[in-house]
Amino acid sequence: MSVVFILLAMRSISRTALRDIALVCVADAIVGASFGAIAVSGGFDPWVPVVMSLIVFAGGAQFAAIGILMGGGGAVAAVATGLILNARLLPFGFAVADVVGNRLPGVHLITDETVAFALKGAGPRERHDYFWTSGLALFAAWNASVVAGALAGAAIGDVGALGLDAAFPAVLVALIMPALADRGVRVPVLTGGVIALAASTVLPAGLPVLLSLLGLLARPKEA
Repeated sequence: MSVVFILLAMRSISRTALRDIALVCVADAIVGASFGAIAVSGGFDPWVPVVMSLIVFAGGAQFAAIGILMGGGGAVAAVATGLILNARLLPFGFAVADVVGNRLPGVHLITDETVAFALKGAGPRERHDYFWTSGLALFAAWNASVVAGALAGAAIGDVGALGLDAAFPAVLVALIMPALADRGVRVPVLTGGVIALAASTVLPAGLPVLLSLLGLLARPKEA
């Protein structure tokens, strides 16, 4: 059904947009494979990253949660960190409310990429087709790659030998870098980073990330 939907929606999407969607799918697939491999090599059963990807479908939050658990943190800290990272999706939901409507699967497909593609649409029809085409394609690419990565991780064992362990911090850095151009964001982020780094020397894994929220108090006042 989803394949038919994508084929019908593609009729109103330009070749340039289809190329961009395909490139994003490739990039997400690489990250998804890294996630699956890292999770399994970190001691999780292969089904854990697979089920998490199907239910959560949020790369940054998944990496953060798995990273905390692998570092010895508790489930509460892992879930709280994931929720904090995904809080940005709330305003995104307002931005594509007309496209998603009351369809629950559409809510599940709201990500940075799908919202960006939806906003490229010139009208309601294009916005609808851009969102659903990119959303379904990314969902399929992400979950298929996580399965492949989980199977590979079980066979490889030590993903550090291939450098895949660097994917976790790299993904998080990539998520925040564009926003750091804004001083109003940069100051609290860097402050929170310093707090988390200092706290990591005395507190269990997971808690320093939550304490980094104190960095929000350093947000500069608007001129």
